[in-house]
Amino acid sequence: MTYWNAKKRHDVTRLTAAAIAVAALLLPALSYAATPGITGTIFNLVASPIYITQPDGAMIYSWGYGCATGFTPSYLPPQFASVGFCRAGQVPGPTLIVTEGQTVTVNLTNNLPAPVGNTSIVFQGFQVTTGGGTPGLITSEAAHGGSVSYTFVATTPGTHAYYSGTKPDLQIEMGLYGAVVVKPNTVPAGCSAIGSDTQLLGHPDYRLAASAYDHPATCYDREYLFQFMELDPRIHKQAEQQVQAIASCVPTAGGLPCPTTLEVKTEPYHPSYYLINGRSMPDDMDADYAPNYPNQPYNGNPHMHPGDLVLVRTIGQGRWEHPFHEHGNHVRILARDGNLILSQTDSAKLGGRMEFTTDTYPGQSYDGIFYWSGKGLGWDIYGHTPANAGNPPCVPDSNGYYTAASGAPLSAPNYYEWCADHNHPLEANPVGHVGGGGPATLFDPLIAANGLWYNGTPYLGPDAVNRSRGPTPLPPVKSTMNPLEESGIAFMWHSHNEREITTNDVFPGGMLMMMLVDPPVFFIDETL
Repeated sequence: MTYWNAKKRHDVTRLTAAAIAVAALLLPALSYAATPGITGTIFNLVASPIYITQPDGAMIYSWGYGCATGFTPSYLPPQFASVGFCRAGQVPGPTLIVTEGQTVTVNLTNNLPAPVGNTSIVFQGFQVTTGGGTPGLITSEAAHGGSVSYTFVATTPGTHAYYSGTKPDLQIEMGLYGAVVVKPNTVPAGCSAIGSDTQLLGHPDYRLAASAYDHPATCYDREYLFQFMELDPRIHKQAEQQVQAIASCVPTAGGLPCPTTLEVKTEPYHPSYYLINGRSMPDDMDADYAPNYPNQPYNGNPHMHPGDLVLVRTIGQGRWEHPFHEHGNHVRILARDGNLILSQTDSAKLGGRMEFTTDTYPGQSYDGIFYWSGKGLGWDIYGHTPANAGNPPCVPDSNGYYTAASGAPLSAPNYYEWCADHNHPLEANPVGHVGGGGPATLFDPLIAANGLWYNGTPYLGPDAVNRSRGPTPLPPVKSTMNPLEESGIAFMWHSHNEREITTNDVFPGGMLMMMLVDPPVFFIDETL
């Protein structure tokens, strides 16, 4: 594949030479994200010691929020009910999905090792009342083996952070953080109660709601949640060693007592892992609830059709600012910390700006809208030419796209095509039967890689793979593709802080993932 930056309007190698081999191994097995979590009005959580894994093979001692024994949550989106799980500890903690106006109670039990001491949860953006527990500096806390209750009204739709309010420099670093998603309680005028996939081909709707807020400008077609975090393994190693040493300590003959509390130094701070939803690239591109990540259930891989309005929910959970770049388009910021950004002159309109790099700060969240359409590229993203057999029409609507407004059937393979570029080929001398005569010459894909490790074309379209292969037959493993002839465009989404796209100082890794655009006929199954 080649990836295309619609903002810069030129083609570049999708990954650097150092990353091509890695990407080749990953792409055929890519899976995709939604905003999975648990729902209800009462959540029984525990804080427990766990281990999380990283792509370099490290097992990192951590602490995580999870579901208490006997608490059986309901999962959203509902398609995850058969594959979802909620362990006694996970990183990040369970995503709590509630509805605006609901009264929510979270009961927390402290199952952390005794030397850790108290722990707690702060729910950012809500007025919280507490029950039980012991007074803490920021909020009521649960002592070792004890419990505390937090109750709040979900007054504000949007994406919110939750995290430990007890020794946060240590406990948040160790993994005690998560997200609250508040769905609006009404569907604004103009928002569709049926998602784009359902409208087009009758596929399941994976959205949590029809809009992000009680505002018609916040309608969306699909959504993803990204929680950014950095991790210093030396801090985690200190905590692990001290917990083990205290547990095995025997008082000396002279009566010298054993230590009873941790004395973990959190400065100087030198993280070497950079996480999206508790995972680093390439692990973040495996499926949600993949069994090989029992304590890191959430992935981070966006997947869309041309024209889809994609709600990007993002939280900065660590100590650092994370400048994140979404290739393919800017992101329009709708809200920060659950607060809509409205026009100063017209309260009926949003005032959020388009951002090339979306920044998050410690504890801060934002909701934004991203979409990709191929508009203005100057070449036909579906590889159409007048000579194509069965070349579909492209009749522009008032905005220039082929949609229902201009007579396109919802099942059209080129639905939402930018008609000004219809029949404009990209490649001068393409391999296979993709339209020729364009300005660019791409290398022979069969030289670059073997079989399906490289699909050979940047084009969208249900038959793009077949048309780009030339006389060389597809290998037998073609049956692994979904659909068999699917071919899309990949964009890299990544941190613009270069060290954050490494894993333990090795590139590629860290806060990096691939965004895929596929034709409308391709079913994006978020549970795979």
